[in-house]
Amino acid sequence: MNKKSLLFMLVALLTFGMILAACGGNGDEPTNEDPTEAPAEGEGEGEGTAGEPQQGGTVTAAMFSAPGHQFNPIFYSDSYEANILDFTHESLVTLDENLDWIPELAKEWKFNDEFTELTYTLEEGVKWHDGEEFTAEDVVFTYTAIADPEYTPAGGVRVDYVNQLVGYEEYVAGETDTFEGVKADGDYTVTFYFAEPSITALQYTSFPIIPAHIFEGVDVADIPEHPASRNAGEVIGTGPFKLTNMQEGEQYVLERHDDYWKGTPNLDRVVWRVVDNAIMTGLLQNEEIDMVGLPGGVPAADAADVDAMPNVTLVQDQDFGYQYLGFKLHHSEGEQSDWTDKSGWVENEKLADVQVRQAIAYAVNRQGFVDGLMHGQGIVLNAPFPEASWAFNPDAVNQYEYSEEKANELLDAAGYKDSNGDGFREDPNGNEWVLNLDYPTGNETRERTAPIIVENLAAVGIKVDMRSPREAAAHFELVERNDTDWDLYLAGWGLSTGDPDPSGIHRSTAAYNYLRWDDAHSDELLDKALQAPEAFELEYRQDIYNEWAKYYSEQLPALPLYSANVNVAFNNKFHGWTVKPRDVNSDSHLWWVEQ
Repeated sequence: MNKKSLLFMLVALLTFGMILAACGGNGDEPTNEDPTEAPAEGEGEGEGTAGEPQQGGTVTAAMFSAPGHQFNPIFYSDSYEANILDFTHESLVTLDENLDWIPELAKEWKFNDEFTELTYTLEEGVKWHDGEEFTAEDVVFTYTAIADPEYTPAGGVRVDYVNQLVGYEEYVAGETDTFEGVKADGDYTVTFYFAEPSITALQYTSFPIIPAHIFEGVDVADIPEHPASRNAGEVIGTGPFKLTNMQEGEQYVLERHDDYWKGTPNLDRVVWRVVDNAIMTGLLQNEEIDMVGLPGGVPAADAADVDAMPNVTLVQDQDFGYQYLGFKLHHSEGEQSDWTDKSGWVENEKLADVQVRQAIAYAVNRQGFVDGLMHGQGIVLNAPFPEASWAFNPDAVNQYEYSEEKANELLDAAGYKDSNGDGFREDPNGNEWVLNLDYPTGNETRERTAPIIVENLAAVGIKVDMRSPREAAAHFELVERNDTDWDLYLAGWGLSTGDPDPSGIHRSTAAYNYLRWDDAHSDELLDKALQAPEAFELEYRQDIYNEWAKYYSEQLPALPLYSANVNVAFNNKFHGWTVKPRDVNSDSHLWWVEQ
């Protein structure tokens, strides 16, 4: 790998942003997925030129789980809600298909010499869905709301977007009424002030913006239940489509925003249908749906059948996410309004021994998941960096190849033995030892792994109570709540494609630390990987992340399972789409269908 300086890359991105602005580019290109076979924008339909875009019509897309009922970017919690927000809200900057930052609501930006200040010049004439003008005050309001003392107790988990900014600690502690980390200078200039030189400044200033004129005067604690956060027809963004109607759990209708600042969208509407992925293939073939996007995409078992359809284009991409078996290492004692407050954590003794977690890693046949359930379309992981990330290094981590023998040896050494002859091990004190397993619906492959994990663990004497699956929204609400009877759970992370920094998930005080992993050495390494000026060198960060990944794979706060290839599908009458890393919803104003 070439040794690139991140400082040089940041300067290059800055220059690129200025060039785009000077040429009138507005960052029309969306984000997500490094396509292995994806066509370029404008020929996304995989059949070259399809003629001039036509006005009108509807695109119907499928997703496999219903969104939770939260359509405010600062409080949403699942990828299915994000499928709505991708059309309704926008950020200052976004990523293109090469994972370079490009302008969106901001037309240009510049850093100060120390990389502690980042100033954006905003697009003018951008209208919210209700006709009000977008200004710098909306940006200040959004980030100030995330920094508010009431934000985390109200269920907010995006504090990583503000906790590097000047004055955050004082503001969140209620010691001042003014957040100094972000300030407007007129209507179209806004500056972010970082406490230390930030190598991830563009990433952490790329959060979707919410309208100040809708939410100002509303207590942050009340924003999640506000009608503009929940109700079709009342959600207000700057995006190309408006959420106008929904049958909860079944269908979500997005109508075009005629005054969209990049130009009136071609389509009249985009409709999301919630469908069982078992019937997805038939719906594609019968042209009842036009797109199967993310999360999940076309199941690997169906990919060949879909690829053979003459009316459909299948695009395969590497995933920037991964699936994992989570270990609840601590539970929250009593009523905790702020689950990042470690004073209320109580160790889960059932999973406290690292030898137990390592034994589980050996006992679960993860390669079997890839070979059997995924038809070879994926890779087993031993650390939370998927193969598509520059931080991925399989040689840096401990390998846990499937081995009942090694699992049994570790469990014996840890003192877990079957003392009553029922085929299951008791804990070292001779007490019954049962691990609860919870998992969500909506991802067929993940659902099918759950009973296999139970069988694999039973084979080495670990008794697992596999509980009834829940819809994704309910599952993740309980993951966040950290119920005291949870031990094992299945979930997946879709990682930021701008930077592989895992601290937002794995730092002990991170709101997304659903595992409740409390490890000072891990925290130290994660902070070191962002330490300026050393961290402006890519090689330095790779070395630190290799060290952290090695440590993670020894301690195993969770068991990474696999990173799957992603298959997305488009009807050939549907044009203008683009596939980017972890994103097929961008530039939807350019989408069109043959009438």
